[in-house]
Amino acid sequence: MKIDGHNHLGVDLLFYLHGDFPYAQDTPTLVADGSRHGVTHWVVFPMVSNLSFSPAGFRTGNLEREGAVERVPYAFENRRMLEEIHVLFPEEGKRMLPFMIVDPERETRAQAEALRQLRNQYRFHGLKIQGTIIRSRVKGLLGDGSVFLDLAREWNLPLIIHSSYLKEDTWSQSSDILDVAEAHPDIRFCLAHSCRFEKAALDRLAALPNCWFDCSAHAIHCDAVVRGLPIVAPENERFPSDYTDPSRVLRDLADAYPEKLLWGSDSPFYSYVARHETEVVSLRSSYAREAACLDGLAAEMSSRITSSNTLKFLNPADESLFA
Repeated sequence: MKIDGHNHLGVDLLFYLHGDFPYAQDTPTLVADGSRHGVTHWVVFPMVSNLSFSPAGFRTGNLEREGAVERVPYAFENRRMLEEIHVLFPEEGKRMLPFMIVDPERETRAQAEALRQLRNQYRFHGLKIQGTIIRSRVKGLLGDGSVFLDLAREWNLPLIIHSSYLKEDTWSQSSDILDVAEAHPDIRFCLAHSCRFEKAALDRLAALPNCWFDCSAHAIHCDAVVRGLPIVAPENERFPSDYTDPSRVLRDLADAYPEKLLWGSDSPFYSYVARHETEVVSLRSSYAREAACLDGLAAEMSSRITSSNTLKFLNPADESLFA
């Protein structure tokens, strides 16, 4: 068994209309890409932008509520993904572990009600937050967004939360996510993207029994270190390793945090290509490159970060899904 712990399905209209890449992925493509590299199961969630914002605003990169197609964030996107998994592609869907994506600050009670309705129809295994793109603070979970923690507790669901290092990103700082996790030790949390290699965050996470981290989009984050981009921690705050060799970095992380690391590709966001003012930022990778990083690990450690650690985080009620 090999679980890819971080994948997106669907269409991101913000990325598409603004001219950014990637912007879409479907279930058959994900299964085909992953199966070539021995992956047997996938944690999946919808793309990040949603129809509670105006598509017209997306063309200029703005988040505008006026002119939105839907009132409740992710009500359409979560249902659409579950129907794709369970109705359109049920054979492939058997190997999907869907997470419902939520906005921790907008229309939180209506979102929670929509999730209750979905829970009566379909299985899902966790909740996901990507606050940076939708500009919604993860600390909203300590306010009106606490309804999602209530559901996580009631249904024994973990949360995967996008983390950021950029100080101007006030929505998704690793320290804020860890503050929420410390305040709710009975709920399981996974911080995505290796906390952008910020060693203090990784060490703090390692001391919390209810926290894990995933290495999603690992290769391009290593590339960002080599290129000196500000999306990752600077050298004096960074986990020490040879970032010219992503396989070595993954091995060093697995050695340093053997019980905490989960492997995930972040498909299709193992690449990111977009215009920023007059410049095109191009960070390109592939499913093959993400999977190849596992080749540098001993078999026991590879199994740990693709299976046993992930199962501890998921704590699934029905392990027959993995038969």
